[in-house]
Amino acid sequence: MFIKITKSYRDIVAVCDSSILGKKFEQGNLQLDLKESFYKGEEVQEERAIEMMKSMAAEDATFNIAGEKSVNAAIKAGVISKESVGKIQGIPFALVLL
Repeated sequence: MFIKITKSYRDIVAVCDSSILGKKFEQGNLQLDLKESFYKGEEVQEERAIEMMKSMAAEDATFNIAGEKSVNAAIKAGVISKESVGKIQGIPFALVLL
């Protein structure tokens, strides 16, 4: 999976499964556009992604998470709960705006 941290007033953490990066999914009036320019950062394994997400959650970051593996890692990291996961065309995603 890819994880990219964009530094700003409130850091933005984008996490996306490698297999769906660069794809667009639409369902009704909903759209999930997984642009490489936003999501493609460091390619990491699950353990490293969990560490990074835990660290960034402590820094009050916002999160954009897409894909089965990425969402599961975010749940394990305690960043999101299963109840906060949506799906577009079967692709799980979650946003965290604290």
